[in-house]
Amino acid sequence: MSHNLQFYIDGAWVDPVVPNTLDVIDPSNEDVFAQISLGSKADVDKAVAAARRAFNTFGFTSVEERLDILNRVIEVYKKRSRDLALAVSREMGAPRQMALDSQVGVGLAHLQKMAETLKAFQFRHVKGSSLIVKEPIGVVGLITPWNWPLNQITCKVGPALAAGCTMVLKPSEIAPLDAIIFAEIIDEAGVPKGVFNLVNGDGPGVGQALSSHPDVDMMSFTGSTRAGILVAKAAADTVKRVHQELGGKSANILFPDVDLATAVTKGVAGCFGNSGQSCNAPTRMFVPRERHDEAAGYAKAAAEKFVVGPADGANTKLGPVVSQVQFDKIQDLIQAGIDEGATLVAGGPGRPAELNRGYYVRPTVFADVTHDMRIAREEIFGPVLAILPYDTVEQAVEQANDTVYGLASYIQAKDIQKARDVAARMRSGNVYINYPVWDAGLPFGGYKQSGNGREYAEYGLEDFLEIKGIAGYEAAE
Repeated sequence: MSHNLQFYIDGAWVDPVVPNTLDVIDPSNEDVFAQISLGSKADVDKAVAAARRAFNTFGFTSVEERLDILNRVIEVYKKRSRDLALAVSREMGAPRQMALDSQVGVGLAHLQKMAETLKAFQFRHVKGSSLIVKEPIGVVGLITPWNWPLNQITCKVGPALAAGCTMVLKPSEIAPLDAIIFAEIIDEAGVPKGVFNLVNGDGPGVGQALSSHPDVDMMSFTGSTRAGILVAKAAADTVKRVHQELGGKSANILFPDVDLATAVTKGVAGCFGNSGQSCNAPTRMFVPRERHDEAAGYAKAAAEKFVVGPADGANTKLGPVVSQVQFDKIQDLIQAGIDEGATLVAGGPGRPAELNRGYYVRPTVFADVTHDMRIAREEIFGPVLAILPYDTVEQAVEQANDTVYGLASYIQAKDIQKARDVAARMRSGNVYINYPVWDAGLPFGGYKQSGNGREYAEYGLEDFLEIKGIAGYEAAE
């Protein structure tokens, strides 16, 4: 039986209080392939009440009990991996193998890392005659995006379970089916009723109700900076904790000493991954002015190797972007780059010639980009790279930091000490030197308008905990 039109509340699949359906679109062909229900404040009230009841028990479980629950979730998640991958591929356009290996794989990595973290985490320690205790914050509201849906669900549900929190999840209504399967995984794993609740819906209908709810102790949100501000405002009246991972416009500084062909080619791949729909994508490539044209040539060659096509295409490297709204926004910014005088090196407006249906964007590279252009300032969220020439590394660092965002920075250099020195000066939550392998144990989050709080491993777990000091705990001698 499909649960697409239901919510998961208090350990059971239930119908919405008020019927209200939404079509789910396959971005590869623009066809409706499923429907979900949109929730309302009444559904949120039911889910929060269930979570509040469950917290009275789950908030006082032992580490061993929570670790057992996490491990059971991991095993069922593995079993449902292909179902999850197909859902993600159809709802947001990720190529099939990438959906399985990366979209689903990263979620598994986060759950496994959280189980590993929980085994070693110290929830209490004595300080003098006092006891310091880290306790679950309570009921948490989780709002997740469509671009890396399982990454963000597991980055929030994993630490919430590990901490002893109960929760209500609102996934993106654009890519909701993987979250419904995730709720089925939670159910099959035997997570106690009320600990995890799922209510589908949009921001005004469910996100607002969750963020402003007086019985929700914390909001954890991932999405656009615009929506993050709305969550924070809605949460302010109840003085709840708000954890946000928002937008980015990450710089990639290529030092004069690098192997330019390799550095540019890898930089293009980093920018275009997931069809450019990653908040930490290295979208601004800074290159020495005297090697600018050479870098543009390498970028053009790299971009033209990316095969754009449907998610189920055998040779597809880049699937579509997620929606008509996103497609239109990206097209507007590509045109702005042309209008403002950047040099179009590869790609450009419109779909690839052979694709007339689906939200396909041509892999696009701009050169001769100046720091004041829209394509250098605004988050595009598509496969569009801006190459900016610099005269000195100092100038590159200054321009890289001159942004409202601060999620990630990238540095490519042969001289590791120089790379480290610049890394120390980057105003971003993450700095990646010489394209390192992804690490589920590294803290993830941003400075400035890229958000606050951190995710992954113990850093994510800490954000779901309150700190209590119990004075006089140790008897005086």
